[in-house]
Amino acid sequence: MQTCVYFNYLGYRPQAFPRKCLVHSVSVGFIAYPLRSIPVFITTTLIMIKKSLYLCAFLAAICLPGLLIAQDASQAEVATVALETAVEATTALDSGNTAWMLTATVLVLFMTLPGLALFYGGLVRSRNVLSVLMHCFAIACLASVLWIAILYTMAFAPGTTGWLGGFEHIGLKGINIDSMQGDFPETIFIMFQMTFAIITPGLIVGAFVERMKFTAILLFTALWLVLVYAPVTYWVWGGGWIIKSGAIDLAGGIVVHATAGISALLLAKMLGPREGFPKKLHVPHHPAMVMIGASMLWVGWFGFNAGSQLAANGNAGMTMLVTHISAAVASLTWMCLEWRINGKPGLVGIVTGMVAGLATITPASGHVGPLGAVCLGFLAGFVCYFACGIVKNKLKIDDSLDVFAVHGVGGIMGTILVAVFGTAAFGGTGVDDMVQQLGIQVTAVGAVILWSFIATFIIVMICKFTTGLRVTQEVENTGLDQAEHGETAYQFE
Repeated sequence: MQTCVYFNYLGYRPQAFPRKCLVHSVSVGFIAYPLRSIPVFITTTLIMIKKSLYLCAFLAAICLPGLLIAQDASQAEVATVALETAVEATTALDSGNTAWMLTATVLVLFMTLPGLALFYGGLVRSRNVLSVLMHCFAIACLASVLWIAILYTMAFAPGTTGWLGGFEHIGLKGINIDSMQGDFPETIFIMFQMTFAIITPGLIVGAFVERMKFTAILLFTALWLVLVYAPVTYWVWGGGWIIKSGAIDLAGGIVVHATAGISALLLAKMLGPREGFPKKLHVPHHPAMVMIGASMLWVGWFGFNAGSQLAANGNAGMTMLVTHISAAVASLTWMCLEWRINGKPGLVGIVTGMVAGLATITPASGHVGPLGAVCLGFLAGFVCYFACGIVKNKLKIDDSLDVFAVHGVGGIMGTILVAVFGTAAFGGTGVDDMVQQLGIQVTAVGAVILWSFIATFIIVMICKFTTGLRVTQEVENTGLDQAEHGETAYQFE
């Protein structure tokens, strides 16, 4: 017998193997295998290749037809694109607005990577923290590829029905360095909106942590972006029927928080609770990590809301101000409630209140003033605090990290109440008839909730009968870090 040494990025571990051994190189170092394990290694490698081919085939099924359509465009379409490019070229580029939109884009991506990943990662148990980070990172990559392939054109290309965008920009066809969105390059707008498509399904991760298969997560995310996110984005921001009805949603109360919240609630219900829920309390393993991630979300949210003004001007300044005020007031409200009810103010509680305040102000941030932001922040901290208990204790749904109670309830509440706090009486702008605007807001929210519910149900059923939804009880007890990804967050050697 001789000792071969196993190296990886966490250190090394000497292991005894038979004298004849095979050493091969991988991306993280060198691994020693006995010769008798070669068949096992080959079998495992073939399985990994098979799974990779399945994923590639799935992406190709979505992207390839569109790319073929793009290649077969008629001469009339080419002429139209050339004309549009010529018109766009006449719009002078504003360097200030361009610089701000570049910054805002980075800030919103920073919300997911690493903000949301760390926020969610700290809230789960230590044996599942890497799985949460993996989910957020993989979703960011998958959403990025789908966005340029087909989602952008579905969400923002001119449509004919009011329900879905056209397909003239499949694979970003017709978009070049000279294409403009207002007074800044359209490529920046594409990237800015891509970051929204990244974080929205990322929010849903909080509903299924510690128990959902990784393959199911990828399939669910891809289908959800195509069937829920892209159509709703077109309805609200791309020129669809909701924006034409006069509904207000500056930065995603409907598009992001309502869709993600409702889908998360339904997915958590269909997936089932973790073992011991609701009697067994699963405490966050790293509150400091939660606070760090939440702070990144707070900073990034300025790009999320103020960036949605698409200009560096007074409107963006007011949007940034009211965003900050709402977050601060909601944090203090949540802290005081927790202090009064539980006897002690908690770090996890105050940062959760901050997220609730940000989600609630998001749709209204372009139309309310400081007074309205204070009111929305207070309501966010108060209502969302009790919503968490209702979902878990009354509805018996293991929405593990309170996606619906914080993002769903907050986003829906802010979308509806902009009709109240956007009036001049509260220092707001853009709302002249409160009653009429309330009706418009409620109709828009109701339609999106209904569509998100139906589409999510269909997607979950597809996942259930293809990849399967949930890991086994043994894997759940072991932890997804080791069982699903073969890694461990903390080494105590």
